[in-house]
Amino acid sequence: MIDEFELRCPITADLALIRDLVGMHARHCGLPGHRLEDLVLAVNEAVTNVLDHGGGAGTVTARQAGDRIAVEVLDRAGGLTHDHLARATVDPTATQGYGLWVIQHLCDEVTLRQTDRGSLLTLFVRHRAPAPRRNEPAPFARPRNELAFTL
Repeated sequence: MIDEFELRCPITADLALIRDLVGMHARHCGLPGHRLEDLVLAVNEAVTNVLDHGGGAGTVTARQAGDRIAVEVLDRAGGLTHDHLARATVDPTATQGYGLWVIQHLCDEVTLRQTDRGSLLTLFVRHRAPAPRRNEPAPFARPRNELAFTL
């Protein structure tokens, strides 16, 4: 049995440390390889957004939530809105601006709440990817070792 524990760390410019901590936590909770990679990349994008577009300060909190891992990324500036999530697309001519789109396609569920402490973006990744429903396209898939954007 895996003892439940929570990871909590401040957002800093040391993205490698945050990726390593989230990866170790998710691995300890039993998240398999490709799902772990998806979660770590999504958290990296969320933290990068806090550093580049938000207040530059906040926290990352990760915990087991039933059959999935939940990672909360708190941006103390509180500027992230549901409209930002809804408008997230990929512009093939742009050199940046993919973060929210990537997050939403790598995670099984993404929620956003405004709190008295800031914008709280929560990323959920199940231990197993959900099977596509009938007449629905397969979930976003990327070749291992590279991120491919196709439209």
